Amino acid sequence: MLLIALALVVAAAGIGAWVYYDQTRGGQAAAQPQAKAGKGRGARGGDGGPTPVAAGVAEVGEIPIYLSGLGTVVPMRTVVVRSRVDGELVRVNFTEGQYVKEGEVLAQVDPRAFQVQLDQAEGQLIKDRALLANARIDLERYRTLFEQDSIAKQQVDTQAALVLQYEGTVRSDQAMVDNARLQLSYARITAPISGRLGLRQVDPGNIVHAADANGVVVITEIQPVTVVFTLPQDNLPALMQRVKSNAKLAVEAWDRGFRVKLGSGELLTVDNVIDITTGTVKLKAKFANADLALFPNQFVNARMLLDTRKGVVTIPSAALQRGSQGSFVYVVKDDDTVSVRPVKLGPSDGERVAVESGLAAGERVVVDGMDRLREGARVQAGARR
Repeated sequence: MLLIALALVVAAAGIGAWVYYDQTRGGQAAAQPQAKAGKGRGARGGDGGPTPVAAGVAEVGEIPIYLSGLGTVVPMRTVVVRSRVDGELVRVNFTEGQYVKEGEVLAQVDPRAFQVQLDQAEGQLIKDRALLANARIDLERYRTLFEQDSIAKQQVDTQAALVLQYEGTVRSDQAMVDNARLQLSYARITAPISGRLGLRQVDPGNIVHAADANGVVVITEIQPVTVVFTLPQDNLPALMQRVKSNAKLAVEAWDRGFRVKLGSGELLTVDNVIDITTGTVKLKAKFANADLALFPNQFVNARMLLDTRKGVVTIPSAALQRGSQGSFVYVVKDDDTVSVRPVKLGPSDGERVAVESGLAAGERVVVDGMDRLREGARVQAGARR
């Protein structure tokens, strides 16, 4: 037993010595590439040389001020075309989705019953006109006889009253004729406005009524078309100043991803109240929609050009940095060192932003690589790719 224990102790000591030797040798081997790599970085300027960055130039230019909001395409007019008379729909003259002009015949209701009513009214008018003509002749005869002192004055007055009675009857008959003619014209269903037709609501052979809720078809006027969109109430003061000066404010309609421009238009009006639930106000813009890119009830992004700031200093938006003290940029000085410069920003437009103060035109600012920079760091500035 003693010999076995002694053998185990010797084996354990040998294994420990081998592990120590292996770790020591491995650590030295790993340290040599790291030292070489560090030396290489210093040679390329990572630690001791200038930091490569991309720089842009502050320029004097103009910045358009846009206000954007979510909007909905609304037709100028939407009309449910209904029959004004009751009867059988005998003919439909339109195709679903067709563009029609105002006054164009869309459908025909059976006109025979209305033609009969017109003929009856015209016949009654002819009869009463004949009675009126006869009464007038008798009145002239009675007046002649009265002048000859052949009849009493009462008979002349009675005949004159009869003439007035027949004149009233004839006028009433004429109104009945006009009404019957109007009802007959209503049997021809025409387009009240120009626009695009929707789906047909009733087929020929059905009985249509003036009180039908769905009507025959729906017409929407989409050339031109309007877009109703909302803006925060905070934008109202500047907006109303432009509206009061009768400025024509351009409005653009974009798709939901702001990738495709759907049309250009002009602001029509601003609503007269603010929605207290959302704190926004509605605006309406008008678009010609010549290419029919805007469709009723379509959701779009509306962008309105409120004003254009001219002669302002602008820099690339990528140069902006934000810290606890506000916005700042890294300015590349003539000695190829950078300086942290606080700036006061104005409106922005895409890739450029206006600088109200803190920067002068012609100065260079870092637009890429600023994550490794500090105040006074040396840089090697190049153009941004």
